[in-house]
Amino acid sequence: MSFFQKLFRRPNTAQVQASLAVLGADMHSHLLPGLDDGAETIEQSVELLRQLQALGYRKLIMTPHVMGDFYRNTPEGIRGALASLRQAAAAAGMGGVQLECAAEYYLDESFGQRLERGEDLLTFGGEQRLVLVETSYINEPFNLAETIFNLKAAGYQPVLAHPERYTYLYGRFEELVRIREQGVLLQVNLNSLTGYYSAGAKRVAEKLIDGGLVDLLGTDAHHLKHLDTLRTKVLSSAYLAKALALPLLNNTL
Repeated sequence: MSFFQKLFRRPNTAQVQASLAVLGADMHSHLLPGLDDGAETIEQSVELLRQLQALGYRKLIMTPHVMGDFYRNTPEGIRGALASLRQAAAAAGMGGVQLECAAEYYLDESFGQRLERGEDLLTFGGEQRLVLVETSYINEPFNLAETIFNLKAAGYQPVLAHPERYTYLYGRFEELVRIREQGVLLQVNLNSLTGYYSAGAKRVAEKLIDGGLVDLLGTDAHHLKHLDTLRTKVLSSAYLAKALALPLLNNTL
């Protein structure tokens, strides 16, 4: 099957329509075109939106990477891409899904400088002022506790993206518990429930769910393969039902 056949293939909506509808909102994806390692074109973005809507989502908060050395996205550029995608989605007859944007901030030196300068960060969740952040997958940040403190002091609620994927925390589950006790919300990727990223990520995701430590579920969708995995594997995962039974915040966004 060619790339374009995959791009415009329609999901089996009868099979998946109600499965993730309980979440209401997805708050982590890379669907805005041309900003990072996610969707490259507006056409790809629209098809990804179509498939997420078919999965039951009614609201999509898209979060392009912001990284000092790689993805130097600005609030103005992100909002401009959102405006273009809203227009394209309306033209495609997709008025039933609400489109918003935030960002996934990498905790590097430039992020600390943003906080020091008092720059406004892209948030979601209205007055909750949630900020999605990530770290290196393999190297532990030396200033994570300080950054968490500074975010909260500035009136933000930090959300740690995909904590199950940070290999430097493998074998240190108590550290994840401590981070959450410091007031950080934890967002698990749905595809982690299938071992999509690694067996280690799957084990940590399951342990977080078993411990009731998951606050948000996200697709972290970049491309069609992520949505194929959601449909063909996540929906039949035993841990999906366990995760959906938690007091998740997705519906509050």
